[in-house]
Amino acid sequence: YAAAQLGLPDLLADGPRSTELLAQATRTQAPSLFRLLRALASCGLLHEETPGVFANTTLGSALRAGAPGAARATILTLAGDWQWKAWDHFLHSLRTGKPGLERAFGQELFDYLAAHPTDEVLFNEAMVGMHGAVGPAVVQACDFLRFASIVDVSGGTGSLLATILRANQRLRGVLFEQPKTACEARDFLNQSDVAGRCEVVEGDFFAAVPSGHDAYVLAHVLHDWNDDQSIAILRNCRRAIADGRLLIIEAVLPVGDTPHHGKMMDLLMLTVTGGRERTIVEFEAILAAAGFRLNQVIPTSTHQSIIEATRF
Repeated sequence: YAAAQLGLPDLLADGPRSTELLAQATRTQAPSLFRLLRALASCGLLHEETPGVFANTTLGSALRAGAPGAARATILTLAGDWQWKAWDHFLHSLRTGKPGLERAFGQELFDYLAAHPTDEVLFNEAMVGMHGAVGPAVVQACDFLRFASIVDVSGGTGSLLATILRANQRLRGVLFEQPKTACEARDFLNQSDVAGRCEVVEGDFFAAVPSGHDAYVLAHVLHDWNDDQSIAILRNCRRAIADGRLLIIEAVLPVGDTPHHGKMMDLLMLTVTGGRERTIVEFEAILAAAGFRLNQVIPTSTHQSIIEATRF
């Protein structure tokens, strides 16, 4: 976090620099900064070319602003001050089931982000970076040729939808988002090669979602919300679906002692968003409560799966 926040990889983009020059550029104390630089080099993020002179490595260069994968935004989000403050109240979350973020700031996650635009921009960029490999994996694993049109519900700025449309030339798409994010999605999609086959619709999935389409995608949405909230979202999807498919893209937790990164991510959901990662049994339960039948779980080459469901 300190390396990203101070912009060290960007300062080293044009070549090695001494600790003293880096300290001047970052307004830090040179001896203290050297200790950080030495530690980063020991982790492979930097390389000490000569005593006190450091250079980027391939790994460290991933933390540059705008580098593919959005590692910088991800680090600044997951290790940022506002998330640390949420984790200050982790025991509160364990005792009450309520997010520590709410205890720290008096706001739920998305209300907090709306009130803090800088954090919101980094958060959105981090989400695109964290899930960057998911789009191609979903396209490879799922047959979208059976659909004529799809709705990406709460689809962010449109990265996943664009990936799906590029791989399926006859498919049309709708991105459904809240007004602020919808504006960003229009900018992104209008500049893409799929602009003629998609539209952006504004709205709130707790109220309603666009109706009359063949498939509805919920990618990394339900894990942000508790069961009651997730069921409310799913019921609105059910009202919109006549004879189509619901495709939930999320991690499916294995039971027992089987290791899975989602079991750690689940604690972040508890503490920061108030949501949860789920097992297949838990997915079946919320789907049934909303009037859906789980048809199949399609694994992908990533840690995410595609949970396909239809109406009862």
